[in-house]
Amino acid sequence: MHFKLAKLSVITESLVMKAEEFKKLKEDFIAQWGTLGSCWGINRTMAQIHAFLMMAVEPTDTNTVMDALKISRGNANSNLRDLVGWGLIKRVTYPGDRKEYFEAEKDVWAMFCIIARERKRREIDPALNLLQSSSSNSFNQNNEEQQLFLKQTAALAEFVQTASSALDKIARAEQSKVLPFIVKRL
Repeated sequence: MHFKLAKLSVITESLVMKAEEFKKLKEDFIAQWGTLGSCWGINRTMAQIHAFLMMAVEPTDTNTVMDALKISRGNANSNLRDLVGWGLIKRVTYPGDRKEYFEAEKDVWAMFCIIARERKRREIDPALNLLQSSSSNSFNQNNEEQQLFLKQTAALAEFVQTASSALDKIARAEQSKVLPFIVKRL
């Protein structure tokens, strides 16, 4: 009997250690995802909330997000609203429960397409509009600086238009099984 208790104790300690290791791994992932957020054009906390919800098995309420990430209610509400606006998470409600719950998109390709679509809308489209309007202005044919500006903005507009078209195709292909295949072959 003593041997069985000792063995059970070792197994229990091993499970506790694995649970602590898992918790640390999950915290590291959330922190790193937060760091990557600035690459997508979102703030660290918004990316951390997204990571936390991506790893949540069930839809999660605001209080749980606040407690897990040690953030204020205002910060949580603002970033949750922004994530819903991006389309990376959705609101979930349950009959008879007044709380709002949130669930992240779990499909990696769908997330990629959502992010590509939002980055295009927020960054590329305004830049393209500026470049196109800049290169469509009339310039003094005898002014070398103005002619260089016209040439560069026209070339940049053409490049950005090509990138924009590619992002449009990628963003529309989120249900496609071909996109992951093509990207893996690059």
